[in-house]
Amino acid sequence: MANTRATLTFLGAAGTVTGSKYLLTFDDRKVMVDCGMFQGEKEWRLKNWDDFPVPPASISDVLLTHAHMDHSGMIPALVKGGFNGTIWMTEGTRRLVEIVLRDSAHLQEMEAQDANEKGYSKHTPALALYTTEDVEKALPLMKVIEFDQTVDLGGGLTALYVRAGHILGSASVLVKRADAEVLFSGDLGRHDHPILKSRGTPPGSPYVVIESTYGDREHPEPTGLEHEKMADAIRRTIARGGSVLIPAFAIDRTELVLKTLAEMRRDGRIPQCPIWVNSPMALSALDAYRNMPDEIRDDVHMDEFANLSDLHEARTRADSEALTSPESKNKPGIIISSSGMATGGRVVHHLAAMLPSPKNAVVLTGYQAVGTRGRQLLQGEKQLKMFGQYVPVKAEIVQDSEFSVHGDASDLIDWLRDLSPKPKTVFITHGEEGSATALAARIRSELGLLTVIPKYHEVVSLDPTGAAYDVVYAGDDVPGLTPEELADAHAASEDTEGVPSEAPGTRTPTGASASGWQRGDGTSAGSAGGVAGPAVTTTAPLAASFGPATSPSPLPEGKLRYRCLTGPDDAEFCKRVSAALDEGYVLHGGPSATFDGKSVVLAQAVVWPS
Repeated sequence: MANTRATLTFLGAAGTVTGSKYLLTFDDRKVMVDCGMFQGEKEWRLKNWDDFPVPPASISDVLLTHAHMDHSGMIPALVKGGFNGTIWMTEGTRRLVEIVLRDSAHLQEMEAQDANEKGYSKHTPALALYTTEDVEKALPLMKVIEFDQTVDLGGGLTALYVRAGHILGSASVLVKRADAEVLFSGDLGRHDHPILKSRGTPPGSPYVVIESTYGDREHPEPTGLEHEKMADAIRRTIARGGSVLIPAFAIDRTELVLKTLAEMRRDGRIPQCPIWVNSPMALSALDAYRNMPDEIRDDVHMDEFANLSDLHEARTRADSEALTSPESKNKPGIIISSSGMATGGRVVHHLAAMLPSPKNAVVLTGYQAVGTRGRQLLQGEKQLKMFGQYVPVKAEIVQDSEFSVHGDASDLIDWLRDLSPKPKTVFITHGEEGSATALAARIRSELGLLTVIPKYHEVVSLDPTGAAYDVVYAGDDVPGLTPEELADAHAASEDTEGVPSEAPGTRTPTGASASGWQRGDGTSAGSAGGVAGPAVTTTAPLAASFGPATSPSPLPEGKLRYRCLTGPDDAEFCKRVSAALDEGYVLHGGPSATFDGKSVVLAQAVVWPS
């Protein structure tokens, strides 16, 4: 049995969509779930160059949910830093991640070389995050897990992979030990993926980490023909003698675009014209899909769109350069190229060549993160910076939002609703602030679950029952505590907006930010200050003396410097706070409350005194 409670650290996809990394610590055992690259805004991209917060050699295992760069892209950097454990994944992910990481290293090396030759980098010399050699060192560490089979990772730790229906091989992952278990959703697909078999339903877990990419929206239902925005843009563009550029994620999105173009051509909705796939990674991924028929829906036949007439493959650099030559500009056609957000890859060369002409069109087919060129195009930017130069945007910009294979808000709620046993605490990640906040509100309202939107680098200590979590570190500056020992009661638990005074169980806020706990007779028990919250009337067991949080002293074994206590109801909440006070903890600030649609969930911070 463990001597200390397990902890979960949010090393990415907290406050942003990209960079998924979660670190589970069980005593001396460290397991990472996903090891993704930050993409989008420069502030986040620069974090890719930061040292890992723990020595990579101290991590025993990496559990990879799927092959997309924002989940797998930093694995070679982890290996470069000294990781030599096992990297677990499904067979589909293994086939794709090899393609993704080799392509990533190659592109980084080429871009660094190009920047050094042309002098447009601010760094001298420009470097790659990792090299092809680092990728080759990572590949032998990879080991396959079958879907729906529990694998023993040693030391009483197990992992279960269940289909997530996002891309080939994508999975939700349940990590379990006797004293703690956490279910990671990974990226969840829609309930009816056009190519892949449907996602499965994993067992429930006390703690769930769920993505929220589309947590604030529903996918639009087509009002007419499917993908008519794309078809209409193709018809207009070819008629005026231009070409259509479709930035597409190399994995899964290229397959979906080809399937859609084949159906449009079959139905006479678009004219016959050359179609180019200019992405070696996309072409290799297409081969992987062809070679894994057990993962494909029974009613889908890959050859119907993977072997289209007049379909051309640009595998070499020379093939790619020929497509952007002056001669090619006069030959209307469709070019599919990656990356899907136009952050890098061959699509950037096509944008530089095609954006200045109003004859051309760019059709965006997926989510465009903040800070990406794709997002800038959607926002109507008149020029984009590429290769050190500003390029005017005169081409037509169209978005076809029907392609997304990320589940929308209802898909995410349905996935949570189907879990059994029911989760106790849901951590919401992998989403922009608005998406995460909206999903948290729906989960509280519709499912009555405690929701937490963790902060970047936040560390939480896990209760075996999942009915409470303790924050070890949350990154705010509270006097008297070092950053490593600091935490707060979470913004999600402090939000009292929208709490109706007549709601069942509501405790009326007094507006006093530091009045602290009140005894049952209404007299104040005081406050330690630091974390402000509304005054809340509670029961007598919480009346206790305490002192202010001061400079830390050595902790007794098994004690945490800082804890955030919650409870499913008043009685249990009071019991937990009373128990903490009996142990020697002191209150830190006042309690906070949030309305979940049915009742008010309480949270109280406590600190171990010096």
